[in-house]
Amino acid sequence: MAHPKHKVSKQRRDKRRTHDKAVAPTLATCSNCGATVMYHRVCPECGWYRGRQIIQKSAE
Repeated sequence: MAHPKHKVSKQRRDKRRTHDKAVAPTLATCSNCGATVMYHRVCPECGWYRGRQIIQKSAE
């Protein structure tokens, strides 16, 4: 097993981890109904994706 020769300081450790963070998902508006949708997902409100109806939603 590998053993470090020198202690890694907190500053050096944290500098290495600057890119390891959670990012908010990119959101878009549905072109059919205007609802907020995550990219590359079918709209949960109307069932459309990229100009085509993928899921049949029942009218309420």
